[in-house]
Amino acid sequence: MSIIIMILLLGFLILVHEMGHFFAARALGIKVSKFALGFPIGPTLWSKKIGDVEYLIHACMIGGYVAFPDDDKDSELPMDSPERFINNPVWKRMIVISAGVVTNAVVAILLVWLTAGIWGQLPSGQAQIYVNNIVAEKGSSIYDSGMQKGDRIAFINGSKIESGYALSSYAQKSAAYDGKIDKDTLDDNLIKLKNLNKNLPDEGNISKGTVVTLPNNLTEQKLILSDDVLIGLAFYNDDRLKLDDKQIKLRDELKGKSEYLANGETTLNDLAYAISDNIRPLEIVVERNGKEIELNPIYPNEKGLIGIEFDTQAIAIKTNTPKKIIVEGSKYLWKQTTMQVYGFYQLLSGKIPAKEIHGIVAVAKVGGDVIDKGGLSSGLLLTAIISAWLAILNFLPIPALDGGHFMFLIIETLRGKPVSEKAIDILSTIFFVLIIILAFLLIGNDIYALIMHQL
Repeated sequence: MSIIIMILLLGFLILVHEMGHFFAARALGIKVSKFALGFPIGPTLWSKKIGDVEYLIHACMIGGYVAFPDDDKDSELPMDSPERFINNPVWKRMIVISAGVVTNAVVAILLVWLTAGIWGQLPSGQAQIYVNNIVAEKGSSIYDSGMQKGDRIAFINGSKIESGYALSSYAQKSAAYDGKIDKDTLDDNLIKLKNLNKNLPDEGNISKGTVVTLPNNLTEQKLILSDDVLIGLAFYNDDRLKLDDKQIKLRDELKGKSEYLANGETTLNDLAYAISDNIRPLEIVVERNGKEIELNPIYPNEKGLIGIEFDTQAIAIKTNTPKKIIVEGSKYLWKQTTMQVYGFYQLLSGKIPAKEIHGIVAVAKVGGDVIDKGGLSSGLLLTAIISAWLAILNFLPIPALDGGHFMFLIIETLRGKPVSEKAIDILSTIFFVLIIILAFLLIGNDIYALIMHQL
């Protein structure tokens, strides 16, 4: 049911976008011949002519469109009619083209204000993380750290912790014996090995039977995650050095040992790699009784767990007055939209892998999950964010999108004459096909992600 509600909300966004074009055209005396939900690919599920407008619902429900007599070569409307789109001044056509985007933007802010007004609060995106219980195995480092039940986790490795996601990210990405090491740790351990074993060869295998003294108290360097990674806006690029199978086997053999008896097949470099893949510290600061306390280092296990159960207490923004509804609601939408734009930039710059791009199926699934967990208010806020994002995407200067048509009108204004209709048709058709192909590729990616339980 939650997924169905999300699909209806997404359909609502498509509907209001096309209604923006429709009513703007009608208000400016421009005739509309068709109003459709979905694209004309495959069968038409329903059509009905009311007045002089044909209303349609297509099977390919991944968009919508408003058509003018200009798009129909068989239209009976005279070519010089002022009701034709092309015969109207540029400023009128700009209004009609941009009306869908404007409508999506207006709907976005109205949905946020509505949610803020009805529920009296908005999510801040921040939370306080409290330790409910310590459940680590005996002997785990957490028991020596000084952590107690009821502590609020304030900082990890210098980063402010404002979500369970941030805490989990630090723990999982600091997992012990993960098969990767940083170069600084490798270089440090090479020096330690050489200082403890003066006769070891820099290159080639260590002679069989040689007893190699190993450094004590080895740990990897602590991890530092960026703010973007901690809020899920960027992916952590783990560019550390990888151990090969031989080095991993040697690493497991050396755990807890202070000496190594060479077998004649191991190099000094292999040893340095093996001992460098070790435990990785989390330097945690907790708040207890109003005071910040720095704990002894905690080392996540091989699964990236530190052994606690924690409680997330979301921090809400109160919106209990008309002024707060408008001000805080606007701030909320602005913040969410700028994060979406920044995420898009991260994608274009390659900082977010292309496999993480998803389409309408994933949006419906994730939106359904959001409604399940947070209720209708969370679903409405997500719909508002999607509406704002649709407005931005639609206004990109890409042929076949509203922004592309608006771009052609700007060129027409600068040139003093329209861009060739043939050129516009060719470019729009090419980009329309590309957009449709991309949409189906994203749907395929969504389905794969669902099957593999990645969503």
